[in-house]
Amino acid sequence: MTSRERRNLVTGLAFTSLWIVGFGVFLLYPVAASLFYSFCDYSVLQSPVWIGLENYERLAGDGVFWHSLRNTLFYAALAVPLGTIVSLSLALLLNVEVKGRAFFRTVFYLPSIVPVVATSMLWLWIFNGQYGVLNAVLRPVLDLVGASPPAWLSDPSWSKPALVLMSAWGVGNSMVIYLAGLQDVPKELYESASIDGASPWRRFWHITLPTISPVVYFNVIMSLIASLQVFTQVFVIAGGLAGQPNPLEGQPARSLLFYTLYLFSTAFYDLRMGYASAMAWILFVLIAVLTVTANRLAARSVHYAN
Repeated sequence: MTSRERRNLVTGLAFTSLWIVGFGVFLLYPVAASLFYSFCDYSVLQSPVWIGLENYERLAGDGVFWHSLRNTLFYAALAVPLGTIVSLSLALLLNVEVKGRAFFRTVFYLPSIVPVVATSMLWLWIFNGQYGVLNAVLRPVLDLVGASPPAWLSDPSWSKPALVLMSAWGVGNSMVIYLAGLQDVPKELYESASIDGASPWRRFWHITLPTISPVVYFNVIMSLIASLQVFTQVFVIAGGLAGQPNPLEGQPARSLLFYTLYLFSTAFYDLRMGYASAMAWILFVLIAVLTVTANRLAARSVHYAN
């Protein structure tokens, strides 16, 4: 290495030193430490004690762990398809050239920038079984067939579907990404298809969807990762239910005990940091496996321009 190359190397390292320090202190070290603690009995107040795979073995027999995992997978299995359909449908509607289009785009994007805590408090009121707005609308309709609206968040059978419905409220970011993708669809393809007599549905299925398939794939993966890590809204809603003072129990009947809620409770309330670290790494592996699986399944369906 010449003296000039050494000077360039030193200059480059000096410019990137802040990023290197931040990466090491705030990302690399916590990740490595959590991996080490996952093999330890560690309560924060005492030094970690190496116990090998015992945390992982205990997780395999932990019924609460499996219950929280089933709740999370159930939520993700419904929230990801619903969010994809709603955000893509809104993007298609807001891509039509109509008067006031910018206003409508703003209106549908606004909910996604509202803080999650505020949104959760709003939906806590909407889903109220006795005084909620949703049941006030449903009750007259269901009375015609002799049925009654569900208690939503107070009913274990309806609490998770209620959260799935709530997740569709914040699809504004995905909607904007779909709108950006729709701008790249060549208009001459639509013109040619229209001349050939293709219906709107066939134009969407054979032109729009294949062209924006990389955008769809990106949004699905991001939604999947976010769904598996859902926490704030569950914490606020579970804590806001009447007669449920401890949100970490995920009541009613642990139907709202999601994976990250159980992880948080284990780490910061029970101070079982080693056990919680093992849970975190299992979640990381689960997300990685699902992402790789989705990548392979989408290999034949995602089309790139080149």
